[in-house]
This record gives sequence, C-alpha cells and structure tokens, in this order.
Amino acid sequence: MTEKIRDFRDLNVWKKGIEIVKDVYKMTEQLPKQEFYGLVSQMQRSAVSIPSNIAEGFNRFHNKEYKQFLYIALGSCAELETQVEVALELKYISNEKKKDILAKIDYESRMLTNLIKKIN
Repeated sequence: MTEKIRDFRDLNVWKKGIEIVKDVYKMTEQLPKQEFYGLVSQMQRSAVSIPSNIAEGFNRFHNKEYKQFLYIALGSCAELETQVEVALELKYISNEKKKDILAKIDYESRMLTNLIKKIN
C-alpha cells in the first residue's frame, strides 16, 4: 500500500533533489576560491532550483502550472549536468565525482519526466 502524498516533502523526487543539493554544496567546497562567484555560485543555484521548483509547482492549484515548474526543474538538471562537465574539464573535480553526481542527476531527470507524464 502506498502512502498518501500530503505535501511536497513526501515526494521522492523532491527528496532526491535535496540529496543532490547537499552533494553539490560538498563538491563546490573543493573548488578554487576564485570560482566562488562563477562556477560555484552557478552550480549551487542550479542544484537548489531543482527541489525548489518541485515544491513550488506542487503548491500550485492547476496541473498545467505544476508541470511548468517540473519542466523548469528538469532544465535545472541539464544546467547542472553542463556545469559538472565544465568543472571536470577545468580539472576541478575527478572523473569519479563527475560520474557519481551525473548518475544522481540522471535519476532525478527520469523521475521528473515520469512525474510529468503522470500529470498529463
């Protein structure tokens, strides 16, 4: 039997988004200080945008609005993927770290896509 979803905190897709945020904040602590206002800031904002848009969309009154916020969260996943690739290219992170975070982002993206399909 499945539990009833009372608010966005009950959504696994939101919980996974929070996990990604924590991982990104830990990862960006290791980046050079000169990137604080550049790549670090961009990566953190993209990561935070994922669960934030899931939460905001959940609290909207119409499915059309909810879907739009889920699409924004999906776009933030793509942004974050790109920023992780840049961090690897600049040799700020290891290939192992890249693979780990990209696997989580990919899973999150698939969860978002499935949720969007269910809302249709």
